[in-house]
Amino acid sequence: MNPPPILPILRYPDPRLHTVARPVVAVDARIRELIASMFATMYDANGIGLAATQVDVHERVIVIDVSESRDQPLVLINPVIEWASPEKRKGEEGCLSVPGIYDGVERSIAVRVRALDGDGHERVIEAEGMLAVCMQHEMDHLLGKVFVEYLSPLKQGRIKTKLVKAQREVQRA
Repeated sequence: MNPPPILPILRYPDPRLHTVARPVVAVDARIRELIASMFATMYDANGIGLAATQVDVHERVIVIDVSESRDQPLVLINPVIEWASPEKRKGEEGCLSVPGIYDGVERSIAVRVRALDGDGHERVIEAEGMLAVCMQHEMDHLLGKVFVEYLSPLKQGRIKTKLVKAQREVQRA
């Protein structure tokens, strides 16, 4: 069997990153193929999370693996945050759609998320630390929000200029 294809990742400020994802109607073969390709893409890019929005599929699918050993894959389909801790912490975030940019974002330190897994079974996941941050970050993508939008307009402008310039240089090469 062939390995799943690596998908192209949209880069900020691509307007498609601001598309709000639709709920998944059925966890079928097409969604399972998407999940396999998303994991392959995320691992290939050394990421810890990837939302379908980032690969230009506008459905509510997220893949995550925050483990050091890269062997604890987590699938969230149609995720909903049921509870988020009022206590927040500002931590450095990066994003596969915003390469080379890291900045502080304030997030709840713990969350409880209800979602379907890759087999279509409902799960409730209680997470804290890196997993909680990653879940919130990826769920933002499903709402059409990129982490840089939490930053000041000045920082957003600088990041946009830097990434547009880098994209032009890649296209010239």
